[in-house]
Amino acid sequence: MISDQVAAPRVLGLFGLAMINIVAIASLRDLPQMASYGVGAIFFYVLAALVFFVPVSLVAAELATAWPERGGVYIWVREAFGKRWGFVAVFLQWFQNLCWFPVVLTFGAASLAYAIAPGDSEALANNKTFIVSIVLTTYWAAVLFNFRGLSGSAKLSALGAFSGVFIPGITLIILAGVGLATGYPSRLLENGNQVIPDISQFSNITFAVSVWLAFAGMEMTAAHAREVKSPGRNFPLGIMLAAMIILTIFILGALSIATALAPGEYELQSGVIKALKHMLSRYKLDGWARLFALGMALGVFGSVNAWIVGPSKGMLASTEDGALPPTLLKVNQNNVPTHILLIQSAVVSIICLAFLLQPTVASAYFMISVLTIQMYLCVYVMMFLAALRLRQKHPNHSGRFRIPGGKFGLWSTCIIGGLGSLFAIILGFFPPDQLESSGMNSQSFILFLATGLSVAIASPHLIGFRRQGRHAH
Repeated sequence: MISDQVAAPRVLGLFGLAMINIVAIASLRDLPQMASYGVGAIFFYVLAALVFFVPVSLVAAELATAWPERGGVYIWVREAFGKRWGFVAVFLQWFQNLCWFPVVLTFGAASLAYAIAPGDSEALANNKTFIVSIVLTTYWAAVLFNFRGLSGSAKLSALGAFSGVFIPGITLIILAGVGLATGYPSRLLENGNQVIPDISQFSNITFAVSVWLAFAGMEMTAAHAREVKSPGRNFPLGIMLAAMIILTIFILGALSIATALAPGEYELQSGVIKALKHMLSRYKLDGWARLFALGMALGVFGSVNAWIVGPSKGMLASTEDGALPPTLLKVNQNNVPTHILLIQSAVVSIICLAFLLQPTVASAYFMISVLTIQMYLCVYVMMFLAALRLRQKHPNHSGRFRIPGGKFGLWSTCIIGGLGSLFAIILGFFPPDQLESSGMNSQSFILFLATGLSVAIASPHLIGFRRQGRHAH
């Protein structure tokens, strides 16, 4: 019924849908983590696609077409389990985005460091003051732009994707291929020579958690499912096409870095540009590395600008439901939720302090990355449970797309995705062996994650209790 009322014209074909998914998901920032596994990166990327990316995409598409109102995850979980759990889900989604901003901007800052000062780029990429300054300056600038209604357009997003992902990613892969073909030595097996890495010790594979974050975000793009021509056919095909292209970029990109750089020769936040520089130097084209670095920095900043308002939409929907004080409903003349954005910006600024408190930029980068994906995975577990509950409560309520295979298809998809998410959450609590050189203390790592996740889960409950108490009086 709802989907009929808000039915959108079917304007997206198979190729257009796949491109939207690729632009929204693909990023080079996680390639250095996976390069540390050498050939084992292939196993982790394929596993993440099968047990996470595809299930999330299918479930989000079904829910987005059946309940297409503004709010996304908040609406789905609310309809399944009530307002309180809907607010918990959207709060976690909102808060993990706030943690994601410093992570992705750190990658952009490291790229910018090489673009403006290649001789000092390594020192700058590891300078906590420089990184925090760039992150805060660019984030607040993006917020102020968005106050004026200048959020990233589709053209800006596409430009950022090409300058920050496609051009450097394809160049990285081509340079590695040419290098191997012309006899340059490969460091691939030094990084990892096992096709299926040893998973008996969780600390050996904790970096693999970053793969889940690399594939996260499909519930945002699933809103386009109701605009797809022949969604029953094109949406699953679009997912598969996007998954294959993204997997190709991720796998070949990580392997390319691993062929160029030996273990310990690069930092997590600067491995991509260092690999590009190393391979370009073979042909005396070092100067081009600065242009690629600038392109990656612009791509990151454009992506952040495009996502600034996004996390606030679900929070705004929950505020309209009474989960938050009505003062947060304030929007300016450009329909931007200014009060929510100001709170959001303050929290992002506080999170940046983690960089100053940690021994190195790499350790802070990785710790916040893991906390981000753990919160996001909690949202996905709730989304999978909501899909099962909603099919049970409203068996005849459907949109233009349903997961193939009927009840069995839905249950198997949700079980695979839910178990994959739970496994990754557990895995995240094991400090990786690869970060020993960063000076990261394993006890501090576990305490940080446990505290951050507990605060993130408890906060919406405490806010809800306070709101209930005030209403009671």
